[in-house]
Amino acid sequence: MKNDNDNGTGTGVDSPLLNNFVDGVVDYKGRPVLRSKSGCWRSAYFIIGVEVAERIAYYGVSSNLITYLTGPLGQSTATAAENVNVWAGTASLLPLVGAFIADAFLGRYLTVILASLLYILALALLAFSTLIPSDCTNSIGASSCSPQLQVIVFFISLYLVAFAQGGHKPCVQAFGADQFDADDPEELKSKSSFFNWWYFGLVAGPTVGIIVLSYIQDNLSWGLGFGIPCVMMGFALIMFLFGTVTYRFGEKTQEKNAFARISHVFVTAARNRRVTSLEISAEEEASGIMHHQDSQQFSFLNKALVSRGGSNEDGTVCSTDEVEEAKAILRLIPIWISCLGYGIVFAQTSTFFTKQGATMDRSIGSTFEIPPATLQSFIGLSVIILIPIYDTILVPLTRAITNKPSGITMLQRIGTGIFISTISMGVAAIVETKRLKVAREYGLLDDPNAMVPMKIWWLLPQYLLAGAGDVFTMVGMQEFFYDQMPSDLKSIGLALYLCIMGIGSFLSSFIISIVDKTTGGNGQDGWISDNMNRGHVDYFYYLLAGISAVAFVIDVMLLPRLPLRSLSKY
Repeated sequence: MKNDNDNGTGTGVDSPLLNNFVDGVVDYKGRPVLRSKSGCWRSAYFIIGVEVAERIAYYGVSSNLITYLTGPLGQSTATAAENVNVWAGTASLLPLVGAFIADAFLGRYLTVILASLLYILALALLAFSTLIPSDCTNSIGASSCSPQLQVIVFFISLYLVAFAQGGHKPCVQAFGADQFDADDPEELKSKSSFFNWWYFGLVAGPTVGIIVLSYIQDNLSWGLGFGIPCVMMGFALIMFLFGTVTYRFGEKTQEKNAFARISHVFVTAARNRRVTSLEISAEEEASGIMHHQDSQQFSFLNKALVSRGGSNEDGTVCSTDEVEEAKAILRLIPIWISCLGYGIVFAQTSTFFTKQGATMDRSIGSTFEIPPATLQSFIGLSVIILIPIYDTILVPLTRAITNKPSGITMLQRIGTGIFISTISMGVAAIVETKRLKVAREYGLLDDPNAMVPMKIWWLLPQYLLAGAGDVFTMVGMQEFFYDQMPSDLKSIGLALYLCIMGIGSFLSSFIISIVDKTTGGNGQDGWISDNMNRGHVDYFYYLLAGISAVAFVIDVMLLPRLPLRSLSKY
């Protein structure tokens, strides 16, 4: 079992019942823990429950954010989409900060508690900001309106939400996975299923939350719509604290943490940059790694094995394990880059998909209208249906063919999801082309407020495909980056997965800005216009489909050639 500060040491208990204790972990009072009374699913249920509540809170803000920006705050569509993407990108990058604080200083448990308190404060301020008086109207043409005080308080609280979830999300998931002992065969199987059911839980809750909260925000009150997530986070914190007596915590040691070890490798290699290949070969032979399969990859780091003075009395020379640990981190970079295409596509579900739906016929019966953000819940519905099928049917079938514990490798799972996301963008483009044709036929091109007589259900396939892509790529990235990291950098591993979504949002915002400037101007509507009927978002979707296709080719053709350590078991 690898945990916060796991060093693989025993509990120090010499007993015939030693196997009943979990090696390298303690309870909340620092005592050795019994396997039968701690961790596993009894702890994971509390932690999954906390994440469900946190995701309801987060998506209660993010899913309908573009509607609030273009409505009460009076921003243009392009500006609002950029603001949503920048905020979402920042929110996805901040887990790197939270994970660093947790893994290097506070530990995951305490970081989750502090982040939850900040979350509650931020959501309360967000709800309060909607009550600040403003002279703006809710019309699309109110882009010149500037409710300064309301905007300032809103964006401060919005970015506090981003900071809070940055500390919360990577630590909660890593802490949950830490409850399973990787050295126990039964717990190892449960740990693999944990990632599937974790994602199932964090999607199922927000699916319901998006439907309810988006309706409240569009039809009742934005203050109430932002206030309910605040209450949800309060309950989430209480739930997390209730499970404390069952949790497994990493046993603290005097060993250097992983940040120090890996940094030491790079610093020592840089200091020894003038060391010759002959000296490196001699040191490799002395260290027993001359014939190591991967010893020549990132061979510049092997310079950290060499002592310039001929001895290691000052502790400046790195061990073979430390060098290999640093190389393992570098091997993740090409995979991380290839996943950015998926991150760009992922950003569209809460921006342009929603704006498409806002222009279409959303009526059910004679009186009820579906809020356009509600269709995001079908992404969750797709995940809810497919996760059990994947875990209980697809994995056993593919396992029988491949003899791999997970059925297919993590890279194959990630690549499958990227391929599905490419299809999703193609379908979205086709539907948008159809919507524009209907708008043209009914003479609605110059009326941005008109309802295009085309049912919003036309958007359903692209949402369902987005959910199917998540089942493969999102869960695959979570498990891969967690398992490939050193035991005391698991939070950082999950943060790397999360920041893929963040960088993807930033890249999406950058692409939107470039497309808006190059296709518009001189009084002409570009691909992305405040009047969706005069724009060509379908062309933008085709562009993103091309980017996703390139990412798929990289994942399928190039990445399997990388000699990733222990890749075969994934």
